[in-house]
Amino acid sequence: MGGGFDWDGWAVRDDWDVPPELVDGGQDAVDSLCRWWRRAGGENLDALRECGRVLARMLRAGDGPDVVLRGAVVVDGRFADCVFGTVDFSDVRFVGDVDFAGARFEGQAVFQRILCEGDADFGGAAFAGAAVFGRARFRGAAGFARARFGDLAWFGRGEDGLPEDDPAWEEIEDAVTPAWQEPNEGDPHWPLAVLDFDYQEWIEGGDGARFAGPVTFRDAEFAADAWFGKARFGGSADFIGAVFGGPVHLVAPAADLTGARAEGAGHEWPFGWRLHDGELAAVPYRRELADPDPFARLAGVELLASVGDAEPAARAAVARALCEYLRVPLPFAVTGSLTPPQDAELRARRAAQETLASRARPGGWPGLSLHLSGATLVDMDLSGVSVAYGDFCGAQFHGRTDFAGAVFERADFCLPGSAEGRATFHGPAVLAGARLTRHASPADRERSGLDRCRFRAGGP
Repeated sequence: MGGGFDWDGWAVRDDWDVPPELVDGGQDAVDSLCRWWRRAGGENLDALRECGRVLARMLRAGDGPDVVLRGAVVVDGRFADCVFGTVDFSDVRFVGDVDFAGARFEGQAVFQRILCEGDADFGGAAFAGAAVFGRARFRGAAGFARARFGDLAWFGRGEDGLPEDDPAWEEIEDAVTPAWQEPNEGDPHWPLAVLDFDYQEWIEGGDGARFAGPVTFRDAEFAADAWFGKARFGGSADFIGAVFGGPVHLVAPAADLTGARAEGAGHEWPFGWRLHDGELAAVPYRRELADPDPFARLAGVELLASVGDAEPAARAAVARALCEYLRVPLPFAVTGSLTPPQDAELRARRAAQETLASRARPGGWPGLSLHLSGATLVDMDLSGVSVAYGDFCGAQFHGRTDFAGAVFERADFCLPGSAEGRATFHGPAVLAGARLTRHASPADRERSGLDRCRFRAGGP
């Protein structure tokens, strides 16, 4: 055995009289290993790597045992072609690459709020029950090519939906989510939110799964709902040839849906994509916002602005597309010196900000909403705008921010009823004359949550 892992001591503590690798992989052996693993912390990486090796052996020898590793650290997980029952990997930190290629999940598979530090491969995996990747963070490449989702595929905000009498409520207060530690974002304090089966109430105030690198769902099959609400794609998002059998919420501009097919209704696609005879096509808009060249993205911003100016019916969709672009994670720090491509990217993003702001002022596009939850915004000037709704929960404002004279029917800077998911201002902020919740009563003036935000320099 490698890594100095005290297998004999572990066996004694968990009432085993033989090391787990001599056990035939039954449920009791898996439970015992997982109990130790959850207590082990993340210091001895060699021991944790050995845990993964033994668990994979058990899974391949068994007939789909349940696995509960909530909050554990998994090192170089090699679970390709393994068979799982119901699994709970919530809040797991995957160190190194992780491989679930070809794995089968016979029950619900919960991967919410996981942190994958390396590449993650779920290619060809089969999920018989719900696959929950709410607020998962993939810092490397993520692969779901040819994966089969037999039930709900959830890549939105990470929620636990529990009935009122579920005993799991007693454990929630002890749960700890992994540190955020993302570029430009400080800590927006997204909560570990638990709802009484009220998924669609304030769920959209938060952040969804985050893909820092490229992700592929090429030829994946979604039998039921495919929910990517508030998911953020920092690189390419390949959905080429995917098949959607239920409602879809996927509006990220990076998504390439060439040749994808969909059935039924209830779909929300990225701007410019249309469903025709069951197949997705992108006409006439050519997905400039998804182009890797920042100069092409700048041209895309200008093109979308002209489309909205010419077609009032397209304005809401254009505004949402620009907001989704601004929610794309930035892989570099916006402060300090920038390379020419980085400087060009910031110019494109500032152009998107100015397009939204100018059209939101009187004489522009009336009734606009700004969905900028979690966005990184640089020198944002929303002075004098008139906006129906502004979602700035968890947004990170860098440089100078100006809301002077802005009027919002409603604006949220923090998740309602909490001090979490709050926006942070990293530079001076001007709020003179701003009306952030236009119809709030005098006793409810702080409903926007602005009073709970962080002001790190030159606050109002």
